[in-house]
Amino acid sequence: MTRLLHLSDTHFGTTVEPVLHAVRELVAQAQPDLVLVGGDITQRARRGQFALARDFIRSLGRPVLAVPGNHDIPLFNVFARALNPYGNYRRALGATLEPVFDGDQVLAIGVNSTRPRRRKDGEVSPAQVQRVAQRLRAARPGQLRVVLMHHPVRAVEESDTANLLIGRELAVPAWVDAGVDLILGGHIHLPYVVPLFGSQGPQGRGAWAVQAGTATSWRVRGSVPNSLNIIEHAVGTDEPDACTIERWDFDAATGAFARAAAHPLILHRPD
Repeated sequence: MTRLLHLSDTHFGTTVEPVLHAVRELVAQAQPDLVLVGGDITQRARRGQFALARDFIRSLGRPVLAVPGNHDIPLFNVFARALNPYGNYRRALGATLEPVFDGDQVLAIGVNSTRPRRRKDGEVSPAQVQRVAQRLRAARPGQLRVVLMHHPVRAVEESDTANLLIGRELAVPAWVDAGVDLILGGHIHLPYVVPLFGSQGPQGRGAWAVQAGTATSWRVRGSVPNSLNIIEHAVGTDEPDACTIERWDFDAATGAFARAAAHPLILHRPD
C-alpha cells in the first residue's frame, strides 16, 4: 500500500496553532510515504513566514515534495517581485521549483503554475506540458502517476472558473494521454474530486483532478473547514489499479483531523 498526504494553502502568517498540531499528529499516525504540499505555503512570501513553513515541514519527518503558489511570490515588494520573485522560497525550501519524486510505487511531478507577472492566475507553458508528458510516459509499470501544482484544472462552482489554470486545454489531455492518474491542486480552498479525460474524451483514457482545501489557515472558505487529503494506492493486490482519496477535515471539538469522505477511484493504465 502506497500512502500520500496531500495538503495545500497552508498560508503561514495566518495559520492556526491547534490545526498545525493536528496535522503533525495525523502525519505521525498515517506515516505517509510522501507529503505533497501544493503551494500558497505562505501568506505574503516573507522570509519569516517561509522560516515557519520550513520548520513545520521539517517537523513532519517525512519526505516532502512542494511547489509554489501565487502567495509565495512577493505582492507588495515590487522590486523583489520583479528581480527575484522566488528568492525567499528557494532560500527556505530549496532551489528547485518543479521537483520530481521517483519512487518504487509513485512518480510525483511538481509543476510551477505561478507567474510573477500575474497577481493570482496560474499558467503552464507548452514546454512545461511537453516536459511533464515525457516524464509520465517514462513511468515504470505499477507506479501511481501524480502531477502536483497549485492552480486547479477543473471547477465545480461557476464562480471558480476564473481561477482555472491557463493552458489547461493543452495540458490536461496531453497528460492524461501520457498516463497521469491524479492532478492535484489547491488555490480555491475547496476540496473535491472530479474526472478528467484525454484527447479522445470520455471514450478514451481517464484520470482525476483532486483538489485540497486550506490545510492550516484561518482563511477557510465559507463553512468548509481546514482539510487535507490522504491518497492510498493498493499495490500487488487483485486490484492493483484501485486508488482511494480520503478527505480529512479538522474538528475543532476534538482538536484533530477526522475522515470526512472517501472517493474510491479506478485508474486506467495507458496502453
